[in-house]
Amino acid sequence: MAELVRLEERLSRLREEYFRKNRSVDEERKIVYKAAVKIQSWFRGCRVRAYLRYLSKMVILIQKWWRGYQSRRYFREETKTAYFIMKMNFYNEMAVRIQKTWRGYYVRKYTHNYYALKKYLEAISLNNEIVRNELQEYAEMNEMEKKKKDLEKKEKEKKYKARKMHYLLSTVQIPGIYNSPFRKSPDPMELLLQQSKPFSHSQQRVKSPFTYDLYDWPTCKRPPTFPTGKPLPPIGRQKPQGPFRDTDEVLRQRYKPLEPTLRVAASFSSPLEKAREEMKKEEWGKYIHENEFLPFSSYHRNKKYELSIHASEKKGNETYGVKHFREVQPNKWIAGKMNCPAREKEG
Repeated sequence: MAELVRLEERLSRLREEYFRKNRSVDEERKIVYKAAVKIQSWFRGCRVRAYLRYLSKMVILIQKWWRGYQSRRYFREETKTAYFIMKMNFYNEMAVRIQKTWRGYYVRKYTHNYYALKKYLEAISLNNEIVRNELQEYAEMNEMEKKKKDLEKKEKEKKYKARKMHYLLSTVQIPGIYNSPFRKSPDPMELLLQQSKPFSHSQQRVKSPFTYDLYDWPTCKRPPTFPTGKPLPPIGRQKPQGPFRDTDEVLRQRYKPLEPTLRVAASFSSPLEKAREEMKKEEWGKYIHENEFLPFSSYHRNKKYELSIHASEKKGNETYGVKHFREVQPNKWIAGKMNCPAREKEG
């Protein structure tokens, strides 16, 4: 019995040892398997990479030889084409140069004579110079004549003014306005007044040839000019009061051209106004009332009265027979002073 018990205890230990040895063997086998797989994969990868490098080298070599062959063939054809094109361009250039030389020779000899054209242009330039000088002389002569006429006109105007204003001549007792005591020498107008002869009574009524009527101003035929002479030196007297406007400004405002408005400028009997009147008449003649009149109907009886915008009173349908038919407003009656509401408000 003791041996049996000892064998049973040993059997359990044998089982554990057997399990441990089997597990260690399995683990070693897995490690060896993984190492073998890794070695095989590395070897196969090296072999495949070497084979791929060999293939790429062979491909590159084949492509290099083929592209070289294609390039040499292409450049041989291109050089032949370029040589042919260069040859044709050279021939074309030579042909153009020969044509240009021949056409220039033909035109110079038969179409345009250079020396004859040169003589013609020289004659034209000489004629233009003569005409230009004559025109310059003519313009200068006209300008001199115009200046001479202007001077004569101004002299005539001065003489006319002197004869017309002869009453401003200085006398022994009273000095004239042109003989100012502040001047060292008399004014040239004073000397001209002394030399001129005054107008008679009949000659003064005749209109001056150097003046123009103010009625021409609205038509703007001639712009108005106002005297802008040099003022006389100041006189030692008291200055007049008030800011007075300039005489030229007052005259411009007084005689300024008429500028009528469009209503005044347009004629009442113009075609536009007549057309408007005819259109109004046609519209009133063609006007049709939209509300149809029904004599034996009560359609409009109950219709409310529409108040106007400007109406201030309330209106509506009033019944007949009431005591007060009309509205009575005693406040609006005209009464005495005490009953007047307006005066009461003022008070």
